[in-house]
Amino acid sequence: MRSVRTATVAAVQATPVFLDRTATLERCVRLIEEATAAGAELVVFPEAFVPGYPDWVWRTRPWDTVSTSFYRRLFDQAVEVPGPMIQPVADAARAAGAFVVLGVNERGGSTLYNSLVYLGPTGEVLGVHRKLMPTGGERLVWGSGDGSGLVAVDTPFGRVGGLICWENYMPLARAAVYADDVDIFVAPTWDNSDGWVPTLRHIAREGRVHVIGTNSFLRGSDVPADEHGAQDLYGGDDDWMSRGNASIVSPDGDLLAGPLVGEAGILYATVDAAAARAGRQQFDPVGHYARPDVFRLTVDRRAAPFSQDAVGAAETPAPPSVPPVPLPTA
Repeated sequence: MRSVRTATVAAVQATPVFLDRTATLERCVRLIEEATAAGAELVVFPEAFVPGYPDWVWRTRPWDTVSTSFYRRLFDQAVEVPGPMIQPVADAARAAGAFVVLGVNERGGSTLYNSLVYLGPTGEVLGVHRKLMPTGGERLVWGSGDGSGLVAVDTPFGRVGGLICWENYMPLARAAVYADDVDIFVAPTWDNSDGWVPTLRHIAREGRVHVIGTNSFLRGSDVPADEHGAQDLYGGDDDWMSRGNASIVSPDGDLLAGPLVGEAGILYATVDAAAARAGRQQFDPVGHYARPDVFRLTVDRRAAPFSQDAVGAAETPAPPSVPPVPLPTA
């Protein structure tokens, strides 16, 4: 494991230009410039920020004309990764020499995925994580990811990886991330509940990791009025879709910044991966505390058989994934 240094990280809580890819990416560029001007070397955006979270799935009926109209617009404004659609953000990361984690609606053929894109300081795509299990009404919009997207990225200030929204309530998914030697755990979400910040603090203390939680800041007035059915579904400034909850947490579970609620903004904190690693002397959930003689977790990191990258994968044995980590067995 490489030596690391401290760094400033940024949790962005902002408003996308709802269902407008180009304008939202322009906003992302400005936010990256603002965050890196303040010294941030890692900038983390909310879940599905480009071109916005499909909030209508909680307000409409499946397959009705309103939900179908919103979906068509979302699909049209989603991004393909890698490719020129996210190039403005890649260029901004390169110009700033920063790492960026961007939440997007990603096109994979004719299916949309809720994805995190990891961009490096030269603008390259370092990894893409597709949400493993969309929650409730989200399944009307997004497909399910696979184990190939459980990625972690090396930086000079520690390894970065994470999960999206309620994936963070999946103990085995968290264990797989911890087992990838992650020091900085990103957790973009749409969860506005009072229970979300304690979840972030629990993850930090459980994994002995820094946690960066981000969320959008959205109201009914942010929905395009010309969208079919929008005036019936959404109100004005007092119709909250997301109030926020952005937070940055230390490896011992203490809040370093936030929670930021009811306003847009950028939170900053200094992370120290060396201190996080030292903290695992007391508790390492995938190391000396794992009891591999009792528990074991196997992670299939192959791409799903129907993806273009997985031709022949079904005939190939799964590669070694992660060290043994806790899993209840019969």
